[in-house]
Amino acid sequence: MAANNRRMSGKKGAQVGSGGNRRRGLEGKGPTPPAEARKGHVKNRIAAAKAKKAAGRRPAQKGRGGKQASEMVVGRNPVFEALRDGVPASTLYVQQFIDNDERVREALQLAAERGGIHLMEAPRPELDRMTNGLNHQGLVLQVPPYKYAHPEDLAAAAYDAGEDPLIVALDGVTDPRNLGAVIRSVAAFGGHGVVVPERRAAGMTAGAWKTSAGAAARTPVARCTNLTRTLEAYKKAGVTVVGLAADGEQEVGDMEALGGPVVIVVGSEGKGLSRLVGETCDFRVRIPMPGGAESLNAGVAAGVVLYEASRRRA
Repeated sequence: MAANNRRMSGKKGAQVGSGGNRRRGLEGKGPTPPAEARKGHVKNRIAAAKAKKAAGRRPAQKGRGGKQASEMVVGRNPVFEALRDGVPASTLYVQQFIDNDERVREALQLAAERGGIHLMEAPRPELDRMTNGLNHQGLVLQVPPYKYAHPEDLAAAAYDAGEDPLIVALDGVTDPRNLGAVIRSVAAFGGHGVVVPERRAAGMTAGAWKTSAGAAARTPVARCTNLTRTLEAYKKAGVTVVGLAADGEQEVGDMEALGGPVVIVVGSEGKGLSRLVGETCDFRVRIPMPGGAESLNAGVAAGVVLYEASRRRA
């Protein structure tokens, strides 16, 4: 009997009188997840490596118009809308074992119909890393860097076509939706392109593409390192620089220069034109607003002046 009461001290395993407290270690943990979803498994590492390689995390090479990295559109509705509105895309990432709802099916169908968009399946941790923890809902769309034109190319293309350049330059406009609206107006009134500064200004993001309603596909956008120097170069090439300002010396309807080669400079709604840019303009014009509004956003203001320029050219 004494032998039966001996305790197994110093050895691993159950002890007398444990009451079955270790029984939980014998309970089942459910079905084994697939290899691709098991952290540390070779197939999981392979899937993650493929997604990481295709993501192209390195920034784009610097060119004449500066540099820009790829953009990620995340979430089921944003991805669907970007694909529907024709935003350029290189890769659509889909989470492994995603809940295949209507939005997911529609996004996959649009990507397949457009062609040229790679479909990549990736585990959720990899999508979390790619999006810095944003709520991607299992869908991530990679938008490649926009290929900006050089400011000189816009005027050259107009002259090659036998036309006077009609260009809009933006000064301090930081909302991509305003940029998209300006691009849409330039396309509508026969303009030859838009110039944006490289710093402290909106660039060609997915939001700008969507707001342009497809016009960005046929209207070039140029990027410059210094807007003042770019405007000086246009002036030396015989292009008149007209700036929009609330205290402009002339009203836009009286500006005869809009009928010839011209660059229309539009500032931000709040600050307007910067001092150096305003001093560089050949003329500063104002838009009469009898309704009493203090200012217009960049997209609306550009549309008003572009209409007047188009009317004079007709």
